[in-house]
Amino acid sequence: MAAKDSTEKGAAGNGDAANGKAQESRNADTGAASEGAEAEMSYEEARDELDAVVRKLEAGGLTLKESLALWERGESLAATCEQWLEGARAKLAVAMEERGQGGDSQEDAPF
Repeated sequence: MAAKDSTEKGAAGNGDAANGKAQESRNADTGAASEGAEAEMSYEEARDELDAVVRKLEAGGLTLKESLALWERGESLAATCEQWLEGARAKLAVAMEERGQGGDSQEDAPF
């Protein structure tokens, strides 16, 4: 990891354009350390970051490595959003059961 940090610091010192690319690369290639932070992200934070990732990918102009790193980050963020949504669905289902509105029919499902 230390070699990666020194490489990134060297890349960041090559002017504003290089600094921006190095920052994007660091943000896109967050690795396993961000998995713990991701678990603490709110749905809205994950959704907003996912939106930013999609915009960067759609804008183009990235290297293949940068694009793949952003894609992987996007997949991870999408999974985080899905976990939040599944949790919300489960809570809603429990609340509906408690109120006597539950049922096995798909027609009763609000989602």
